[in-house]
Amino acid sequence: MNKPLIIGVAGGSASGKTSVSKILYETFSDRTITLLRQDDYYNDQSHMTMEERVKTNYDHPLSMDNHLLVQHLKDLIAGKAIEKPIYDYANHTRSELCEKIEPTKIIIVEGLFVLEDIAIRELLDIKIFVKTDDDIRFIRRLLRDMAERGRSIDSVISQYTESVKPMHEQFIEPTKKYADIIVPEGKNNTVALDLLMTKINSILMEEIS
Repeated sequence: MNKPLIIGVAGGSASGKTSVSKILYETFSDRTITLLRQDDYYNDQSHMTMEERVKTNYDHPLSMDNHLLVQHLKDLIAGKAIEKPIYDYANHTRSELCEKIEPTKIIIVEGLFVLEDIAIRELLDIKIFVKTDDDIRFIRRLLRDMAERGRSIDSVISQYTESVKPMHEQFIEPTKKYADIIVPEGKNNTVALDLLMTKINSILMEEIS
C-alpha cells in the first residue's frame, strides 16, 4: 500500500472539529479510512492517586502522550497495525483495553492539539483548523457538559474561565497559522467542506493515475 493520506483536524473545544471529521469519514467511507481521536492519547495516569488524577488540566498539551500518537502514525504509515489506547474518563486514566487499528488508505487525526506539536504536523498531508466564535463554543460546551456529564452551570463556567479559555488562547488558537485550510463555523460551512473534499479527491486520484 502507498503512503496513506493523513488529514489533521484541530480547533478549540466545541468548535465542531469532531463533526467535520465525521463528515470527512462518512464521505470517504467507500475507501479504507481510519479516524483517530487525540483524546484517546491522554497520558496514562494509573500510577497516580485519584486525587492527583482529577487535578489534571486536560486543556494543556502536556496532558497528551503525543510521543505514542506519533509512533502509532509512523507505524500505520509503514503498514503496521497498532493497539490504540482507550481513555477511561470515569477513572481519569488510560483503560486496560486497546483497539486494534489496521493500516488504511486515509487517516484522520482529530483533536485540540493536532497542530500544536511539530512532530505531528510533519506527518500531516492536509492540516485543517475549525474556527468557531468563542461565545458559540462556550454555549455548546455548557449545554453538552450539563446534559451529558451532569455538570452544574457554576462548575462549567469556572472550568471555562480558569482553564479552557486561557489554554485555548495560549496553545490552540495560535496553531491556526499552521493550517492549510481554516473552516469557519465547522460543518455549517458547506462551501469550505466541498472545497476540502474536492482537494482530497484530487490527491487520491493523482495517486491512482
